Amino acid sequence: MAELLEAELVEESSSGRLLAGLLIASLLISAIFLAFAYSPADKQPSNSAAVESSDDWRAFSVVAPIDTGINVYHDHFRTNETYPQWLLDDLGVNKVCELTFNGTWEERYESDRLDCWDNLTTSDIVYFPGTKIIGTSPDGSGGVLILDDPSDGHGTAVTGSVIDANPDAVIFFVEGFSDSAVLAAANQPLVDVISTSFGAIGSIPVPGIEDATRVAVVDHNKLHTGAADNSPSPAIQDATAGPPWSIGIAGYAEEGDDQKEIMSGSYPDISADWTQYLPNHDDIDGYHETSGTSFATPRTAGIISYVLQSLRHEFNDTSSGASDERGGMLVNGTNFSVSNSEVRQAINLSAWYPDFGWDPTSGTMPISPVMPCTQTGWGLVNLSNIEPLIGHLNQTSPLADRPSDVTACMTVNQEMRESYWGAYPSSTIALEIVDADEYATWRN
Repeated sequence: MAELLEAELVEESSSGRLLAGLLIASLLISAIFLAFAYSPADKQPSNSAAVESSDDWRAFSVVAPIDTGINVYHDHFRTNETYPQWLLDDLGVNKVCELTFNGTWEERYESDRLDCWDNLTTSDIVYFPGTKIIGTSPDGSGGVLILDDPSDGHGTAVTGSVIDANPDAVIFFVEGFSDSAVLAAANQPLVDVISTSFGAIGSIPVPGIEDATRVAVVDHNKLHTGAADNSPSPAIQDATAGPPWSIGIAGYAEEGDDQKEIMSGSYPDISADWTQYLPNHDDIDGYHETSGTSFATPRTAGIISYVLQSLRHEFNDTSSGASDERGGMLVNGTNFSVSNSEVRQAINLSAWYPDFGWDPTSGTMPISPVMPCTQTGWGLVNLSNIEPLIGHLNQTSPLADRPSDVTACMTVNQEMRESYWGAYPSSTIALEIVDADEYATWRN
């Protein structure tokens, strides 16, 4: 199930030295900036966000988790809302599966096998009425298409994290771990945010899905949230979190001491909630506690989705995505527009470093008052960031610039990523799909 792209890099005489230099620089960057001072943010996190509801079809946002599969029967994804036909058409839906919503998970699955699960193909884009889910499985591997595997549950939990941040998000779920899976979302004009929570173990510097995420962000103006590795490895060389067009996400202990999780990538863009309570993949109403950057990442995608949806409601934007027809803008409303770069800059400005409150028994690493950026990037992001993000983007409450030491540190981060991924591109090299179970993993 877990497939990755691997490319054979073009050899250059200086490539080894350049790679070594960049990686060493990423590990030593905190020493470079020890002279800078740290100015803590005043904001404190909260764990709730109000969601507007309406009986009519409303402003919306589309999030595309790329993962193992999804439990479409779980109550977490149910809705009384029916997606309009124009939305289904614009998302390329060519099949509708009317699900059974009575009985146990097993009884529901068996009842729907003949009409749904046994007849799906890799070209199908399926709407499941009564749920928030449209799904597809372009790779066609791993058992029943779209549905989460009996031995796994990663994709269900990942998508549950999106919904926790934005209960009104439209889910365009893609089953897979490949460039084709990412491109299935990248080429959908209405998709706003693509979220990936898998990659090479230890952030080993091998190509992965970065060619496809570049298409999504650079060519189609979407946003990509990518999970840093569940190790202290620098995120810069990670194919999921490291490319400069991606938002690389590590983890921190929300509702704990708000400090960085030890086993979480270093020097990312931001850090988000590491441990969450998420839906099960093999029942209809059960939940479990689970941890990892796998879930910090889609939580951030859901936060972005909520912000976009709110701005679209405010400025009468009735569609989604950043297609050419929308001028490449994620929000294209009445005398108002927002680009992907503006959203990303707002996230950077809204991130915050916590006050020192480390619990030595918590299993976390205290965020240093000196150069915290090398641990957790621009800082922490949770639901408390939503209102500041909206206020900044609609220009009612512009966020202040970050302290100069933070900006300098993260400017170096971006420059290193641009240099690294420019020196070692996979987009110009023939790609080969390989069975890479020994290299790839989801990040929980």
